[in-house]
Amino acid sequence: MMIPLNEPHSFVRLLWPLPRNLVVRMLCFCLVVLLSTTALGQAAQGSETAASTSGQPSAASGPSSRPSAETPAQAPTSPAVLPAGQEAPSPGDAGNIEQNEEQEEEASGDALFSFAEVEKAARKLSRRPYQNPDAQVPGFLLGLNAEQWNKIRFDSGQRLWADVGPFSVDFFHPGFIYNRVVRINVVNQGKSEPLVFSPAMFDYGDEALAAKAAAADLNFAGFRLHFPLHGKDLSEEVASFLGASYYRALGRNSSYGLSARGLALNTALPDGEEFPYFREFWLEKPAPDASVMVLYALMDSPSLTGAFKFTLTPGTSTVMDVESVLFRRKGTPWPRKIGIAPVSSMFLYSEMSNGSRGDYRPEVHNSDGLLYRTADNLWHWRPLTNPERLAVSSFPLENPRGFGLVQRDTDFDHYQDISARFERRGSLWVEPSKTWGPGRLELIEIPSKEDFHDNITVFWVPDASLLTKSGGEEGDSPRDSLRFDYRLYWMTPGVTPHGLGRAVATRIFRSPKNNGRVVFIIDFEGEALKSLPADTGLSSIVETPVEFPALDKHLRKNPVTGGWRLQFSLQLPQQDGVVQSLFAARDGQPRLRVKAVLKRGENLPDPLTEAWVFDVPY
Repeated sequence: MMIPLNEPHSFVRLLWPLPRNLVVRMLCFCLVVLLSTTALGQAAQGSETAASTSGQPSAASGPSSRPSAETPAQAPTSPAVLPAGQEAPSPGDAGNIEQNEEQEEEASGDALFSFAEVEKAARKLSRRPYQNPDAQVPGFLLGLNAEQWNKIRFDSGQRLWADVGPFSVDFFHPGFIYNRVVRINVVNQGKSEPLVFSPAMFDYGDEALAAKAAAADLNFAGFRLHFPLHGKDLSEEVASFLGASYYRALGRNSSYGLSARGLALNTALPDGEEFPYFREFWLEKPAPDASVMVLYALMDSPSLTGAFKFTLTPGTSTVMDVESVLFRRKGTPWPRKIGIAPVSSMFLYSEMSNGSRGDYRPEVHNSDGLLYRTADNLWHWRPLTNPERLAVSSFPLENPRGFGLVQRDTDFDHYQDISARFERRGSLWVEPSKTWGPGRLELIEIPSKEDFHDNITVFWVPDASLLTKSGGEEGDSPRDSLRFDYRLYWMTPGVTPHGLGRAVATRIFRSPKNNGRVVFIIDFEGEALKSLPADTGLSSIVETPVEFPALDKHLRKNPVTGGWRLQFSLQLPQQDGVVQSLFAARDGQPRLRVKAVLKRGENLPDPLTEAWVFDVPY
């Protein structure tokens, strides 16, 4: 039986045949009155809504269906408000995605461009299936070798903003290994306009190649920024964005070596790595006297999308503030491993191996160590290696205060390479802007025999609990978005962001009398150490696994450098037979972790040096 909700007497007629107890009747009557009043109110509200929308269906346009653009629910939230790792706010009703996208586009049509627009674009992109962009560059460009591609020069006379202020931009042409194009927009006074690609911007050095490019549908591969880093009269390259999500920058008196990436996904996993890429950029036009430049990037990948904001401040150490929001692609789980703020570099060999047979250079590397700082303000130094097999080292690091790859050795005599000038390669320090939560630092070292491959990468991996809405409880659903903000310091080589003693050299060799005995020699240097006389009672704290105690330990002053030299040895087990070798090749070579630090006394809490850390293969 149907009962009209706007006729309360119908409720009375229905309920009155209930038991004739007076109290029961009174309770039923009160219930009827309450329900009737609510029903009448809803009916009246629906009538008013229908009247105000001139006959449009009230269910789609009523005031309760979606907050307006002016309400707090729709207002964009500043990235500085949310803790790192927290889910980014999603404007509108998540249940009406298509309506949200349409309304957002209408509402933002006249709005000034901001990072919120890039976040909207990334969120919208995450709701659509991933489209592989690899076929965007024609084969005649991808067939170019490095020398041929480098002959394609951007016309410096068409450099963007060349006559406006200290910052200017030129662009990279697609081809060679750069098989994806990017859209570039210019933001001026809050308005965004696309920058149109033209072959006339480039000198191809080859008429046939120029003719093919003129007939093709192309776009840019990337761009680089120029700034008078060493004086007003000389504008020089200070940063570049080229290839996947790679970018790099320079401080004063340094040259390119390592690179940063927007994100690293599933690196060093058996199923293969996923490479996100920046598909679109927005370059904000700086003022004529600007010392800072802002740019934005939209990231795309099979499993997620991302919005990035970069604020670049060139200087002795060029500073880059990064704001990032990641969106899980609809219907896709988060990747098994998410690497935040990845840094990539090259390491072939150092003083640890006493050179390389067949190479005149004593050392070859863009970075010689990993430096990181824990939440309780302890500094650690891990010398880099070029292992025989892939090596993945993990360091528990909740709420990191910083990490990076450092080129500590700045003595030309240690490299002897006039062309590469490895002693001028810069360092990169990552400093979270807020607490990131539980996670780990992961260092990946890949075997390499050539000095033009990046075989080192390091990044921070958030704990799985940060990827779910309730912190990893059983049956918990995954978050849709994550936010991580951090600051990058592109430092001059040799700079260390702490005043403690530094581990400047590590030498390891096997004892000629006992092949299982490994000897470690570590040189610590620093102003505080140099001022201490040789008879100072310093203590060396060496931590090893219980089954592998440190042997023959002694510490002494180095009269040549003014530093201190620590020496000790470990007795390692030896592999026997082919079976153990096969297991090692399958599972990765077993390693044990050793730590060493210098203090004024064993029971004093404050160290004199950073903690030297090493993973010993055996």
